[in-house]
Amino acid sequence: MGRVEILCSNFPLYSEDLGIDLTKPSGRFRWFLASILFGARISEKIAIKTYKTFEKYGILSPKKILDAGWDELVGILDEGGYVRYDFSTATKLLNIMKELTEKYGSLEELYAHSISTEELKSKLMGFKGIGEVTSQIFLRELRGVWKIDVPVSIKAAEMAERMNINLEEFEGEKLTRVEDALVKLYLRYGKKGKYRDAMPHDN
Repeated sequence: MGRVEILCSNFPLYSEDLGIDLTKPSGRFRWFLASILFGARISEKIAIKTYKTFEKYGILSPKKILDAGWDELVGILDEGGYVRYDFSTATKLLNIMKELTEKYGSLEELYAHSISTEELKSKLMGFKGIGEVTSQIFLRELRGVWKIDVPVSIKAAEMAERMNINLEEFEGEKLTRVEDALVKLYLRYGKKGKYRDAMPHDN
């Protein structure tokens, strides 16, 4: 087994970590919610725990989020450990879901009426509180699911260069898997220069 295969097997997709099925519209919305949580300056661990708390209470659709209201959302965010951004994130989620529903109807409709990846990204970043980082997190896992062409993130490109991995060799879902693995490696070990120790050797 080569380095890339080892890398991908040790660091699966974030959506897989969360048990989200991206082939289903409901799964893509769940990943959208998770991406918003991952997009803040907060740890992976807290973002994952907070998403799981939304899952625990079944708050996994635009309507459920809107019906929950600000106070309940703050409670869910606090329970997940998202304390630092609880008030602002509750407000952000309500604003995004309201605009998504009123302007597009659904996430699937937003995608269906985007003629290019650039337009899709622009529409996503049109929501207040969704910037470059959140849109990148969300879209990269949808390569091979939606017909989109998403550039590789800076973190992944940096790790690929350090490890002498040519990202141009990959496309679609395979590129997504390599990118996600590289991002995880960067976030967990790369900043400390310990990423080589984190990789099992292919003897």
